[in-house]
Amino acid sequence: MNHSLYVIGIDGGGTKTSAILCALDGTILSEAQGGPSNVQTNDIKQIGHTITDLIETCCHSMGCNISQIGAIVAGLAGAGRLADQKRIIVQLQEESQQRDLTLNNLIVESDARCALEGALNGKPGIVVIAGTGSIVVGKDEKGKIYRAGGWGKLIGDDGSGYYIGREALRAVAQTLDGYGEKTRLRRLLDERLGFSLQENIIDAVYKQNFDIASLAPFVIEAASGGDKKAKGILTNASNDLCRTIQSIMRAMNKSTKKVSTRFLSFSGSLIANDNWYSKKLKSTIKRELPLISIHPAESSPVVGAAIMAIDILSKRNVVS
Repeated sequence: MNHSLYVIGIDGGGTKTSAILCALDGTILSEAQGGPSNVQTNDIKQIGHTITDLIETCCHSMGCNISQIGAIVAGLAGAGRLADQKRIIVQLQEESQQRDLTLNNLIVESDARCALEGALNGKPGIVVIAGTGSIVVGKDEKGKIYRAGGWGKLIGDDGSGYYIGREALRAVAQTLDGYGEKTRLRRLLDERLGFSLQENIIDAVYKQNFDIASLAPFVIEAASGGDKKAKGILTNASNDLCRTIQSIMRAMNKSTKKVSTRFLSFSGSLIANDNWYSKKLKSTIKRELPLISIHPAESSPVVGAAIMAIDILSKRNVVS
C-alpha cells in the first residue's frame, strides 16, 4: 500500500532557495528557506546540501516522515538543460544516501518552468520572466512547452536587469566622455554608488564584480521622474521582450494549427510589481499583440513546483 500523503515544491535562485510541503490538494502545510542554488553559479555540493536540508526541515516542521513525500520538484535557476538537471539529481541522491534518506519521484526543472506553472496555476499560457536575466516560457493545451530567451547575459537576456543596468552604465560613460545624452542616471549613480569618475566605474565593474543588474531599479526610478534616457532604455527593453513573446506565440500557433487568445503573466523582480517598466511592457504587449490577455500571476514559482509534483503523482497513479 502506498502512503504518499504530501509533495514538496522548491524554488531556487541566486540569492535564496524556498521550499513548501503541501497536501495533495495543494494546501501548504510547512515552509522553509535556505541559501542560493543557482546551478550555474553555486557549488553543486552546497546546492545538494541546501536542498536536502530544506526537505528535512519541511518534514520536521510538519511532523511527517520523508517516506510520506510522494514527489519532489525543484525548480532551480540555471537548470534548463537536461545534463544539469541530471547532475543535480545525482548530487541530491548522494546527499540523501549519506543521511539514510530516500527521496521519491525527485525531479529537477528550470525555475522558469515552475514560474509558468505557478503564474497560470497549471493552465496553458505564457509567462514573461524578467529579473537579473530574462526568458519567456509558454505551454499549450496539450502540455507542450515553448521557450525563447534565457541565453544568459553575454548573449541575450534582453529586457533583463543585466541588460538595463548595462545600458545605464553605457549612458553614464557617454556623458562622462562628453558626448552622451544628458541623463539623471549620472547623478543617481554618483549619489548612491559614488560612480562619479571613470576609475570608480571601471574598478567596480571589472575588479569588484559589481552586480550590474542592481542598477535596473535606478533606471526605473529615473524613468518615473521623466528622464528621457532612462525611458528610452526601458522602451527598448520592452520592445525586445515583446519580440520574444511574439516568437513564442508564432511557435504555439504553428504547433496547434490555430490562432487563439493566450493568457500571459509577469514574473521576476523587475516586472512582477507595478512600476514604470511593467506598465510600459503591458502597453507594448497590448499594442503589438492584441491576442494576448494579461493577468496577474496566480501563485509563486515555489507553488508552481508543488503543482508539478502533484501532477507527477496523478499521472503515475501513485496517489493513495
